[in-house]
Amino acid sequence: MITEAGRHPQVKALVYVAAWVPDAGESVNALIAKLPPDGPQPPLAPRDGFLFVDPTKFPDAFAQDVDRATAEFQAIAQLPWAFEAAGGTVGEPAWKTKPSWYLVSADDRMIPPPAQRDMAAHAGAKIAESPGSHSIFVSHPDAVAKLVEEAAASVFETAA
Repeated sequence: MITEAGRHPQVKALVYVAAWVPDAGESVNALIAKLPPDGPQPPLAPRDGFLFVDPTKFPDAFAQDVDRATAEFQAIAQLPWAFEAAGGTVGEPAWKTKPSWYLVSADDRMIPPPAQRDMAAHAGAKIAESPGSHSIFVSHPDAVAKLVEEAAASVFETAA
């Protein structure tokens, strides 16, 4: 989403956190298709035109470093993702014209860390890495906040 929404003129920088980073003409489905077939695959369960992480697999796949009660709540509170959204292609990515940062979640079981590193490098992002699951924003909020602060400070320094 940030890849498209980040083109808004008021957006000065982008911060990706364990996220897909599509290029022009790419979709998330295309990025998933690039994952090695013998590697871990996200346990996505399609239903009624939507994708969601199978709630029984969610704690171990999405939030293995989050306390069990929180991970189980996340599993039932997750918002499904429309098939169409995963297949939608990106126009001109914001990261081509705006500075970007990427936090690699080193223990991610949804988006493999090597894929995260490759996408971040392709986008020219400043890369940070932290231990953590795909739910790194819950398990290691300090790492997320540090990167957001770095990006914000960079933008304010440039503007001054």
